[in-house]
Amino acid sequence: MSLEAVGDRWSLLIIRDLMVRGFTTFKQFQDGGEHIATNILADRLQKLAAAGIISSENDETDRRSVHYRLTEKGIDLAPIVLELLIWGARHENTGAPVGVIAKMAKNREGILAEVRRRWEQRDTTPLLPWLGGNSSDFERIHQPPGHKHKPK
Repeated sequence: MSLEAVGDRWSLLIIRDLMVRGFTTFKQFQDGGEHIATNILADRLQKLAAAGIISSENDETDRRSVHYRLTEKGIDLAPIVLELLIWGARHENTGAPVGVIAKMAKNREGILAEVRRRWEQRDTTPLLPWLGGNSSDFERIHQPPGHKHKPK
């Protein structure tokens, strides 16, 4: 049953994009570079919502605009998505920088804590530098435990 809710390629990419790329709108998913057909995207968003993995809400300033967000159930998939990102980058040509993946693998707890923090604070800044995130944020997350971050 669990795999039925998230097990297809498109559903996992939507969850990944909500989690680490900061996507929230249909247009962002559609323009995200994965070349998902609009009917498939609409279907997967509906199925993820029906499974309780994402929720949708209308934009307060433009009621026609819908924003998607992971639910508590959805954010609980973060460890699985992180492992899939690391595995994929090690074994497939994903375009992810090797050094970044090595840092992610060494600091899984830091990444997961940051993903959850961003979710709780509704921070849609992309987490990963090669996906448009801030590289200094990424470096801060990946410092060894006990390391003191020195501001520039």
